[in-house]
Amino acid sequence: MNISNADRAEILVQALPYIKKYTGKIVVIKYGGNAMINEDLKNSVMSDIILLTLVGVKVVLVHGGGPEITEMLGRVGIESKFVNGLRVTDKDTVDIVQMVLAGKVNKSLVNLIERKGGKAIGLSGIDGHMLMAEPKDENLGFVGEISKVNVEPILDVIEKGYIPVVSTLACDKKGNVYNVNADTAAAKIAGAMEAESLISLTDISGILRDKNDDNSLISHIELNEAAKLIDEGIISDGMIPKVECCVNAINWGVRKVFIIDGRVEHSILIETLTDEGIGTMFYRKKGD
Repeated sequence: MNISNADRAEILVQALPYIKKYTGKIVVIKYGGNAMINEDLKNSVMSDIILLTLVGVKVVLVHGGGPEITEMLGRVGIESKFVNGLRVTDKDTVDIVQMVLAGKVNKSLVNLIERKGGKAIGLSGIDGHMLMAEPKDENLGFVGEISKVNVEPILDVIEKGYIPVVSTLACDKKGNVYNVNADTAAAKIAGAMEAESLISLTDISGILRDKNDDNSLISHIELNEAAKLIDEGIISDGMIPKVECCVNAINWGVRKVFIIDGRVEHSILIETLTDEGIGTMFYRKKGD
């Protein structure tokens, strides 16, 4: 499709109020799902992040890497086991998790941002003891529950003009390394930074009133409505912990949280810089 210069100018003019709203503000993006695997979508996400940074938004990219971890464990002959959706993580497994998240995945994302014209520095939750954790459940091994967040390393990177790319590892005072849930880590980081928004890229179009009908998207959910939607079964299964992270993030200090469809190219820009948006926004009603 050919777009005229006039059309391009009109798009920029329409985006201007949103650019002004977000300039100088912190936006945390939780990166996962198909957008991490599909190369076209990966390029789209990185382009969106770089553009937001160029117009003055302070973007923090937080990522997991479940499929890559499972693939590497398979290569070395370690079977992946899950309990209630959480990976059972013994000492050998956590070593692989650290290698994949802080190494392969994190540095490939930094490299991609740099190649596309941005500036990025990779961090893990271990750096500067950014994420401190305690064992979540002894049956899960080195799966951590985040107990403390130190965002100074992230702020230092932003101050120097770089995009922080954060892998979701944590540690304890004894030096043990833990695998922590990426949704929770992103919510904790966003809350500690009092971010303007947290954007979670997923493989669905948002919260649907009818999970079989994409046209039943619920575009706005006030904080107190979330529990009711869970009770009614509209939010169910694997979406429950994601929604709980959204609610927690707002309670921890984030102004707005979005669940958006990472399968749509430039979904981040559509959500942040247009009238229509693309997913579900969680917010707290004024006065609550």
